[in-house]
Amino acid sequence: MSVMEHSHWLAPGWPGDGTATDDRPPGLVTLVGAGPGDPELLTLKAVKALQAAKLVLYDHLVSPAVLDFLPPGADRVYVGKESSRHTLPQASIIELMLRLARSGRAVLRLKGGDGYIFGRGGEEAQALAAAGIPFTVVPGLTAAQGAAASVGIPLTHRDHACALVLATGHTRDERGLDMDWPMLARPRQTVVLYMGVNNLPEICRQLIAHGLPGDTPAALVEKATLPDERCITGTLADLPQLALSHGVKPPALIMVGGVVGLRAQLMPGAALARIPRESEAAQA
Repeated sequence: MSVMEHSHWLAPGWPGDGTATDDRPPGLVTLVGAGPGDPELLTLKAVKALQAAKLVLYDHLVSPAVLDFLPPGADRVYVGKESSRHTLPQASIIELMLRLARSGRAVLRLKGGDGYIFGRGGEEAQALAAAGIPFTVVPGLTAAQGAAASVGIPLTHRDHACALVLATGHTRDERGLDMDWPMLARPRQTVVLYMGVNNLPEICRQLIAHGLPGDTPAALVEKATLPDERCITGTLADLPQLALSHGVKPPALIMVGGVVGLRAQLMPGAALARIPRESEAAQA
């Protein structure tokens, strides 16, 4: 579904084109984090907002199961942004959101993960505040948290990490990866990189060049918490080749640090696999 399928929403005279004929106050905009994908990881507050929504603008990372909480008659507008393919640029999404709110309609702005963690929710909140449009924010479980719990990587295990760094693995322009590599390559921390799959070889090269050993455990988590989730583990040195051989595509997270090495012990089902069957116990 694309915004173009809802072009009548932007036609003059439609109650949402920004040309309201009365003095209606602007509608409330609710910025909701939809979590990493699994609908059971939604907050109760998010579910209540979804169930009451009449108009929703939603992103590519919002899973269909989350949208099932919307009432049947709710208007849905897809404004998704995929890697290198945007239905609408961010400025146009903000313009649409403002236009709808100014017409008097309440708007639910639904984003994957948490809107304030690499979700551009801060940019949208700034635009709403500058326009004098009331808004509220419902936080969501960010992808790093959901992925870590789902695949068995404890992000801050005290034997391996005394800090957690969340960073973005891409840039807003063509200047390349202008990142604080010395900070990212510090020992005894966990680094989670969002939106970095397309830059994975350069990320791994720079982290090694700035001091992290090539055998530092690293992982790629694709489609975290969803039924088709995949977790590929290796080291900084071999992760780019593993990504190619497994055909990893966005959305995926990059996790780097000693905690990744705990996955074999803590991954779902690992404990059950170590429990001896009754026949084995009898022979012991």
